Amino acid sequence: MAISTILSCFLLITILFLLSPIITLSNSSNDLLSELIHLRSKSPLGLIHLKDPLLQRILSIPSPKPFSSLIFFDARQLHSKPDNSIPSIKYEFSLLSSSFLTNNPQNNTQIFFFIIEFQESKSSFELFDVQSLPHIRLIPIYVTDVKTDCIKMDASGFSMGADSMKEFVEMNSNVNLGPIHAPPVIPKKMMMIIGAGFLIWSPFLVKKFVIGNTLLQNKYIWMVASILVYFFSVSGTMYTIIRKAPLFLIDRNDPGKYHIFYQGSGMQLGAEGFAVGFLYTIVGLLLALMTHILVHLKNRGTQSLLMALGLFVSFWAVKRVIYLNNWKTGYGVHAYWPSGWM
Repeated sequence: MAISTILSCFLLITILFLLSPIITLSNSSNDLLSELIHLRSKSPLGLIHLKDPLLQRILSIPSPKPFSSLIFFDARQLHSKPDNSIPSIKYEFSLLSSSFLTNNPQNNTQIFFFIIEFQESKSSFELFDVQSLPHIRLIPIYVTDVKTDCIKMDASGFSMGADSMKEFVEMNSNVNLGPIHAPPVIPKKMMMIIGAGFLIWSPFLVKKFVIGNTLLQNKYIWMVASILVYFFSVSGTMYTIIRKAPLFLIDRNDPGKYHIFYQGSGMQLGAEGFAVGFLYTIVGLLLALMTHILVHLKNRGTQSLLMALGLFVSFWAVKRVIYLNNWKTGYGVHAYWPSGWM
């Protein structure tokens, strides 16, 4: 009976000894999770300021980890550069984090959002082999090698702001972030003031509209507006806004030199689009001039001279557009002459 009791005690001690590392790791994971929840609660956007010691604790948790981590690598000294998109992408990243908390007020420990600063955590930048910014990495729940298992977000993840970041996270993890809650362009109070002002002025506006003395009934206003719509359409303004393309680039070798044309079909600068849009607008205005105004001239000599000048300028503008397209993309555009003309 005594031997049986001794054997039972020995087996119990052995089992507890074998389970002690698991219990210790579980307690360590729970402590870290509680700490992350506490750090996140201090930020209104749900972002955690990450440093090297905290990152090492996250990486030391064995797989599968109880949560995924999305890290934004930041460098404050680069924010002042005019051609840098880090601040805008950082804003979209914070919008993604706050939207996740809004959509998941209770069950929100599946993923945490971090921001790590270069000056404070250079070793972490070296660990993830960060060569350029902006840079975002996802640490999934299964990680054996940091450099191979942690997923880097490519340029397509930044293209549509928080929406494309959301797609990246949901595609590479089992976390459902929910819809993005972007703040309104016009605050609610401002909308109320605008609405009240419109109601006050509406009787006067109706009176002017009935009389015909409004800007909306001025044909010159409509003419200028149509020209502006045409210009912004052919200059790729929507592409510049959606892609957040810079207006120009600064030469790295000569900071005083600017580049307004980018060679390569994958990107277009804002000034480049405006230049090409200006050439297109010249052609459109000259064609409108020749078909609506010059045809009514009584002096045939003046009419012919102005039309020839308009055609010459239009030909020059189209030729410049073709030349720029050939230089940018590498594809040549050649004139085609029917064989019967040769």
